[in-house]
Amino acid sequence: MNHNTPVPPLSPRPLRHLSEVHRRVVTAGRLRATGVSAAEANEQCRPGGPWQQILPGVFLLHPGPPTSEERLHAVLMYAAREQSTGVPTQPGAEEPHRPVYAEAMITGLAALTLHGFSSTPPLLSLDRIDVLVPRMRRLRSTDGARIVRTSALPVAEQVTGLPVAPVPRALADAVTELTDAGAVRRLLTEAVRGGHCEPAAVVRELNNAKLLSRPHVVDAVDSLLAEGRAIAEDRLYRMVAEYGLPDPVWNVDLRLPGGPHLGGLDAYWPEQAVAVELDTRAPRQGHREDDDALWSEYARKREHLERLGITVVHITPRKLREAMEQQATVVRTALMASGDRDPAAYVVVLPR
Repeated sequence: MNHNTPVPPLSPRPLRHLSEVHRRVVTAGRLRATGVSAAEANEQCRPGGPWQQILPGVFLLHPGPPTSEERLHAVLMYAAREQSTGVPTQPGAEEPHRPVYAEAMITGLAALTLHGFSSTPPLLSLDRIDVLVPRMRRLRSTDGARIVRTSALPVAEQVTGLPVAPVPRALADAVTELTDAGAVRRLLTEAVRGGHCEPAAVVRELNNAKLLSRPHVVDAVDSLLAEGRAIAEDRLYRMVAEYGLPDPVWNVDLRLPGGPHLGGLDAYWPEQAVAVELDTRAPRQGHREDDDALWSEYARKREHLERLGITVVHITPRKLREAMEQQATVVRTALMASGDRDPAAYVVVLPR
């Protein structure tokens, strides 16, 4: 065969078991398995040919621009281990089959768009799609795909049938590439305001990625934490109202008469001596010791109050978001149990 010999279009034959997108986007290994040699595949990708190679070892079996779905699958095929590209569940199965992409997941801006963020660009406008792989994988970033490495892959979330990094990890990978303070702030704000995740999880991933030394990221994190606390407080107000709990006094400081400051509380029921404290801790300094010290401070305050006969209910923003009714039951139980306890010490309640 020479370059002037017309080449009839090839079509990988036994691909009926694959879903539609996987009949259009295939790996070199899949082509070989269906009888198409590397030379034949390259011939089909000549200028004006019916196929195109969109990433190393990944082919698009039509000449037009790839769709967003095709680009996403192509990036995963490029990054995932070859043996994970999928086989039919049973020989001759006709049902569409979605391959399992081992050790690869979409991350960064593309992942956030898949998670439903409105402040991220459309997939087709992204020059490259970020894909997260284990650190030891021998892969290079290329046109269309940016390889992001990690020592420990998170558990992927399935979005439209694709493995996608959880929002906190995807945010950290996106922020790594962003220098615009406004863009970073918009992403972090939407993550919390849109209910995708809690601030502490975001800050933890930013900290792990060593991004908290960048001034524009630190400024965005300060806004994020303030936003997260405001949202958590609003959920706490809603919990009390929606589940018929008696009204507490809100945002107070407790002191012993003529004595020391005992600490601030988000809600307090003086007659029952029951307190609620929101845990909005987040690592800020890049050291585990700082987080441990903050937790120890929480624990010391709680132990001191409980020695005085005050029951402290510790609630995280995530519990309020995901299990508000359960948290309301915990508070109601503590209020009802107050009559069975010895009277609490007298404390002074002041606005915080």
